[in-house]
Amino acid sequence: MTQVDATTTPRRATAQVRQAVDAVAGVAGEVTARLPEAASSTRDAFDEANRMVRAGSDETLKIVAAASIGFASGLFLGGAPRILVIAALVPAGLVGTALMERMDGSVTRTTKVR
Repeated sequence: MTQVDATTTPRRATAQVRQAVDAVAGVAGEVTARLPEAASSTRDAFDEANRMVRAGSDETLKIVAAASIGFASGLFLGGAPRILVIAALVPAGLVGTALMERMDGSVTRTTKVR
């Protein structure tokens, strides 16, 4: 009776591992299929945010930068994961770049790099 249990248990474990691998492969296939769409929508959102930042007044941009830095600082002090802290700093980076370009009078509209 112990021989039956000794051979049945590894077979069950192997079957469960195969099911898990099949499930992971299915999810990976779905993620891969949706990746180009996600990249496109992310690029569109970034372009729209960039357009809005460039159209904003200096005072508005300064408030957005301060809020972004404050939010990121709170996340950092609260022990949030680093990726969230960095994500909270993205608006401050966009705003800072826009403000620096506005302050630099030597850069013209036609020579600015996006």
